[in-house]
Amino acid sequence: MPEFRVAPEDGGRRIDLLVAHHSGSSRSLVAQAIRNGSVRLNGEPIEKGSVAVAEGDTIAFEVPERVALAALAEELPLDVVYEDDDLLVVNKAAGMVTHPAHGAPDGTLVNALLAHVGTLPGDPLRPGLVHRLDRDTSGLLVVAKTADVLSALGKAMMRRFIQREYLGLVAGVPQHAEGTIEGAIGRDERNRLKYAIRGDGKPAVTHYALRERLGDTSELVFRLETGRTHQIRVHLTAFGLPIVNDLLYGKRDPRVNLPGQALHAWRLRFRHPASREELSFEVSPPPAYAAAKAALRA
Repeated sequence: MPEFRVAPEDGGRRIDLLVAHHSGSSRSLVAQAIRNGSVRLNGEPIEKGSVAVAEGDTIAFEVPERVALAALAEELPLDVVYEDDDLLVVNKAAGMVTHPAHGAPDGTLVNALLAHVGTLPGDPLRPGLVHRLDRDTSGLLVVAKTADVLSALGKAMMRRFIQREYLGLVAGVPQHAEGTIEGAIGRDERNRLKYAIRGDGKPAVTHYALRERLGDTSELVFRLETGRTHQIRVHLTAFGLPIVNDLLYGKRDPRVNLPGQALHAWRLRFRHPASREELSFEVSPPPAYAAAKAALRA
């Protein structure tokens, strides 16, 4: 088990930060090692990563290696809205991660797609994906079955030829019935799980329209010009109308029973890369969203 002595300049620092530095591992892997009893301070296992160390302390550690991710086929429920030889459109359930990642290595939409289709083109962990949805956002996604279609749809997305509309419940009522929110988005410096409006971020534009007022809340329709991570959630929080039940950017609303933010990818429209036919799809929000809307209206 590797070990080191705490240098004078590191006295008072958290032990998990020092172990991460000396091991070259992530803090999540260090936390796993602590839970396993594999981080010792002066010969004794510790229980918390927040323990402060002192100059001259001896720290021994054994951090597990990060397991390589792989997208494997899994027989999971999959709501296919449309399918042909070139692509398919699916309705992703709220609570399902779009593709494998550390923290969600399986049980994702991609795992279900591979079981349904067999093979998909592109990135091994994001095969066939032209765009993605957050875990707790439900709704429509287009998936390419061939490399040519994936390339064509990717270019269409960049040129804003793929039209996407969302429905969302927000805390509050906008002053104007419709409008546009602009603000460049980048990762939040204070919380790596969040994004924020930043001067050095990537340009982002969200159009909104009031669909229904629900007492002290409302339902809005969103149309995206860009597709930044968490775009609607970041823009609406900055606008003073956070998405209802957004546990990352807002707070839980006790009146609703949802796994997370009340957001649904409602409509999707694009030109088929092979047939050149205009395709248009619409799916109603899931029952939990409808129930939340009814509760807020009441």
